[in-house]
Amino acid sequence: MYEEMKQRIIQEHVPGKQITLAHVISNPQPELFNVLDLDKEKGNAIGIMNITPCEGVIIAADVATKTVAVNIGFLERSDGSLMITGDVSSVETAIQEVINYFTEKLNYDCVSMTQM
Repeated sequence: MYEEMKQRIIQEHVPGKQITLAHVISNPQPELFNVLDLDKEKGNAIGIMNITPCEGVIIAADVATKTVAVNIGFLERSDGSLMITGDVSSVETAIQEVINYFTEKLNYDCVSMTQM
């Protein structure tokens, strides 16, 4: 008996060097700070980023905090998430500087910063 040869294809997602989210929330409702366990006294804006590989989030936090006066609200090395807080202008500047650094120095593919 002839058995037909079947070919199996396995697809894997291998993340590249990329910033997949760079968003600034200006003047969020105080409840959002509470839900995220962020200190409202440290600013009126929240910056959110997602970076792969996830170790890049450490570099992003360093760049952001050295650029302007922002605070690290949350940093998760296992999935590449970063939240920063500060005044709107500082958070915008920090997020943009991270994008610039990762694009120009580290050759990452980066999204444009969005804002709400």
